[in-house]
Amino acid sequence: MTKLTGLNELVERSNKLGSDRSVCNWGGGNTSVKAKGVDHMGREIDVLWVKGSGSDLAQATEKSFTALRLSEVLPLFEREAMADEEMVEYLAQCMLDHKHPRSSIETLLHAFIPFPHIDHTHPDSIISLCCSDNGKELAKEMFGDRAVWVPYIRPGFALSKLIGEAVRNNPTCELVLMEKHGLITWGSTSEECYANTIRIINEAAEYIRSRVNEETLFGGAKYHTLPDEQRESVAAEIMPLIRGVVSELKHTILTYDAGEDILQFVNSQDASSLSQVGAACPDHLVHTKRTPLYLDWNPNNGDVEGLKQQLKRGLADYKASYIAYYEKNIDLDVPMHDPYPRVILIPGIGAIGTGKTKKMANIAIALYRRAVSVMKGSTTLGKFVSLNEKESFDVEYWPLELYKLSLAPAERELARKVAYITGGAGGIGSATARRIAKEGAHVVLADLALEAAVKAASQLNEEFGEGTAVAVPLDVTNEEKVISSFKQAVLAYGGVDVFVSNAGLASSSPLIETTIGDWNKNMSVLGTGYFLTSREAFRVMVEQGRGGSVIFVTSKNAIYAGKDAAAYSSAKALEGHLARCLAVEGGPHGIRVNSVLPDAVLQGSNIWNSAWREERARAYGIAPEQLEEHYRKRTILNVNISTFDIAEGILFFASPRSEKTTGCMLTIDGGVAAAFPR
Repeated sequence: MTKLTGLNELVERSNKLGSDRSVCNWGGGNTSVKAKGVDHMGREIDVLWVKGSGSDLAQATEKSFTALRLSEVLPLFEREAMADEEMVEYLAQCMLDHKHPRSSIETLLHAFIPFPHIDHTHPDSIISLCCSDNGKELAKEMFGDRAVWVPYIRPGFALSKLIGEAVRNNPTCELVLMEKHGLITWGSTSEECYANTIRIINEAAEYIRSRVNEETLFGGAKYHTLPDEQRESVAAEIMPLIRGVVSELKHTILTYDAGEDILQFVNSQDASSLSQVGAACPDHLVHTKRTPLYLDWNPNNGDVEGLKQQLKRGLADYKASYIAYYEKNIDLDVPMHDPYPRVILIPGIGAIGTGKTKKMANIAIALYRRAVSVMKGSTTLGKFVSLNEKESFDVEYWPLELYKLSLAPAERELARKVAYITGGAGGIGSATARRIAKEGAHVVLADLALEAAVKAASQLNEEFGEGTAVAVPLDVTNEEKVISSFKQAVLAYGGVDVFVSNAGLASSSPLIETTIGDWNKNMSVLGTGYFLTSREAFRVMVEQGRGGSVIFVTSKNAIYAGKDAAAYSSAKALEGHLARCLAVEGGPHGIRVNSVLPDAVLQGSNIWNSAWREERARAYGIAPEQLEEHYRKRTILNVNISTFDIAEGILFFASPRSEKTTGCMLTIDGGVAAAFPR
């Protein structure tokens, strides 16, 4: 089958619409084109290309669209009714290529409207109108006979037929306004369709903009935002607690947002009531749930302990309310979604989003930002209204929406976990970051070499997806900077589940040539540094209350008396015993502490690019270029060790595979008999 003329234009138009989130939600909306195509027998036929289910218009490519034989789809318009499942199965038989994505539930809407190019979007300004109690009357004032208003019906055959009939019976209309839902526009060409969509959106936006009173918006200000540093400190203090609670069933990733629009809303007089009306759009509800958790906390009091207690009560009440909502409305044999909020609103602080990944947590907040914009418009025009409880439940537990979830790939071993790695930009650190990111973990690369850490994080995000990694500055010898680094990690993801203490250095010299500076530097980085970072990791893990895994990267020298390396070996021995002490202390909290003992990791390790290589070669009386062979020959297995070998050992301790192991030392040295732990 040859490519359809017009598909490239459809992709381009879709990307333009999706790039503006005030026009089109993430993952929401759909576009189409009707044109000529060629089937598998070489016959020219009429084809409908429509965005497939689950893709995002902003990132849509040709592969995001489904082609259907229009001659087989159009006869459905004559039917009186059709169940969702029957419709989906029928449309699957109309596809030109079974490799195309499953067609959208709103495919028939595009088929029944008699125009070649169609856009269905969820613009803030239009939803503001469609979610206003007087929206239908105002629509008449704004658009006159150019607009057709359709009442709220969940997407499917009935809604598609209703819209198709309305447009056909009103040949002069230019748009369809879908109550509590969105906008449909069309055109004879792709350019005309896009221009019509934007023109109509702007008409509504200007109508609202001319009537907004910022001073009285949302009832005016009730609270004031805390100063930035204090606001972030409070957020960082409460996020591990939140994460611990909402991770009751599965670990959850958090995101924090303090945009001006969010703060204006959460600080307002009416936020406590408006936020509980319901979702601004069915597409919002899927990612934000029907309502957020709103905490009526007075930031001016600065009572953070009081806020924590309020959070515990609020989250417990939200859970109980969600369970009741599920039990009241469920009529399918499907399990309950997790009962905790996707969005948490706190005056003076902002919004905290939750999700199975950083990307999904960000989407929850991004969609709530759209909801705030809609409420701004609706309350300017009249009273904000939303789907009722049953309508909301029927969207959230819609079999077709549940089917989308079933298509998601199985989660990987470290999915939903957050790993903080010191020395994250170095050889072992970066290899570990990549290995555990491959298993689904979110990664914090903490390093004194911030530029290198940023580059490494960028590479991980490119390879494994948006939000996989962040880089934070860290000097392990500076208590204040260690605390700040963990604060940034918490603000990024909400907490820490895996802590890899890896930042290090190495120096080699005979004892009588070892200076007090050499000694103190080794002790400061390898001793004090491991203590300070572990202490902060423990604080976060204990607050979360979900256990955790601490992994020390020590050395063969932790138990082996290395020649001409007294300072380094002593500091490494300190690490080994510190790990054992922490294992004892962490046990009651479910925190496991284990050590990996590498040796001679020349391949990919930054330490060996320093003077350490020459110093160790001198200690053994060989040339530096002979060092790798020297180390290989002294191992029982006759092998060299790489950073990737160490990463595999760290992955073992980070994963559930070692969930009943703590206080353990794992040697990864090829077998050095003199360094056997027992």
